[in-house]
Amino acid sequence: MAGVNMSELYSAVCADHEIEINPHVVEVLEKTTVTGGVTIKLPGNSRRRHVQRLDDDDVLALSKCLRNNKSVTGLDVRYNNITDKGVGHLVDLLQDGSSSLRSLDLVFNDIRGDGAEVLAKSLQCNSTLLSLRLSYNKIERRGATHLASMLQVNSTLRELELADCDLDTRGVIALAVALRSNETLLSVDLSRALLFSLQEEWTVHVSEMLAANGGLLELHLGAMGMSDAGMERLSAGLRLNARLRYLDLRCNRVTCDGVRHLAQLLKHSRTLEVLDLSSNRIEDEGAAYLSEGVAWPGCVLKELSVSSNHMGPPGLLSLAQALRASSTLSHLYIWGNCLEEPACQVFGEMMASGRLPPDRTDVSAYQVNGRACLAEGSHGLRRRRFGADVEAST
Repeated sequence: MAGVNMSELYSAVCADHEIEINPHVVEVLEKTTVTGGVTIKLPGNSRRRHVQRLDDDDVLALSKCLRNNKSVTGLDVRYNNITDKGVGHLVDLLQDGSSSLRSLDLVFNDIRGDGAEVLAKSLQCNSTLLSLRLSYNKIERRGATHLASMLQVNSTLRELELADCDLDTRGVIALAVALRSNETLLSVDLSRALLFSLQEEWTVHVSEMLAANGGLLELHLGAMGMSDAGMERLSAGLRLNARLRYLDLRCNRVTCDGVRHLAQLLKHSRTLEVLDLSSNRIEDEGAAYLSEGVAWPGCVLKELSVSSNHMGPPGLLSLAQALRASSTLSHLYIWGNCLEEPACQVFGEMMASGRLPPDRTDVSAYQVNGRACLAEGSHGLRRRRFGADVEAST
């Protein structure tokens, strides 16, 4: 089906249902050449120009337009005004007999628990969707429990993003329990859940999940309020995990005591390649523990972020020494720490020698009156790795 025909079909559907035509949708459909495996991109946050954001009526017309269209395999409707009612229209595209969607991006809409329930029920019998992104929709505990039930029967979904969805402790636990037996999900993001218990019960269940799960490659647990006790529990599960490659622990409350357990894990893990510890408080002592783990023979870590961790020259210099000793570590991010001259000089020399290329760190070197300094660079740790691979496969 040619792009112009799809645009005409959308206009006809709008006329039949007395829906006002959204010029943004028309423009995108006109420019889309449907040759197979195409993603319709309709984000409502364009930086270049103002666009009319999609509402539930727009989604109704779009879903009827795309129904039975096997060429469209991805739908990106981030940053729009889609509610639970709109989700009810979208699930028509997930009916297994006619579905061709492999990725669905609903980030930053107005979807609540009812919408998450409708999505979860439709995915229980769906065998095509690989990626579902629901971050920044307040689905809360109810939505999380329905999605957890879906994960117990769905054997297709590979990526699930639920960051900043107002999940509570019981919601996170429900998802962790479901993931114990789910072997198909590759990437999960549970960041910024609303967890107020100081006992951190959720870490026990996530640790047990990691010990039992044999499929997960990427796990995001940023801004979960995790302390050193939680880090110790998590490390116990990670020691029994032989699959995870990317661990995101940014913006937690981990100090040197928690990092000590993580450093021991690095010595023995043969899979963990990317570790994000940015915006914690590991300080120089924690950096020394990390450096020992990174430099340990057999450590396979490739990328490490310790930005904004209250480290001074001693900690940074120990990490620089570990970088020299490691045969695998290639990316190191350190901005936001106390970058005084000894550390600046060492990192500047490593960048000049090629040991730490500028595109693999978040600082850039310069000199003022012969004194080495570091400025913030434009590069940072890429937040999604294996989820991006899912998207590329669509």
